[in-house]
Amino acid sequence: MTDHVVKASHKTGVYAGEKLQEKGDKTLIKILAVLKHPMQGDLHNPRQVDVPLFHERKALAENEKVWVPTPNVKQYEDALPDYRESLLEAYEDLKRDLHAKNDEYSLKSLETLEGLKHDYKLD
Repeated sequence: MTDHVVKASHKTGVYAGEKLQEKGDKTLIKILAVLKHPMQGDLHNPRQVDVPLFHERKALAENEKVWVPTPNVKQYEDALPDYRESLLEAYEDLKRDLHAKNDEYSLKSLETLEGLKHDYKLD
């Protein structure tokens, strides 16, 4: 891999992408793969169901550009997976984790993930 391919966390998701630019304490990344699907719900009240709005959180799109804090950016050493395959794998990994926990938060998260299935064209 080139030194421009990085692993970056953004909110609760983790992505592989191309490092495009650094400005101050931020780095601009072009998304190439999803390594960990974002958690569902309210970022300020993690794993809580009784919140004003339980957010549906999509993974960043292929080639989407996003500024992330530079400390969240690391060199990516593995083979770069195909975006679509990586999205499906990250989505299924999160679903498996939530099914295993089987608590109120997990059940609510599974509902929101089911809605994303159509957006991602997985059905």
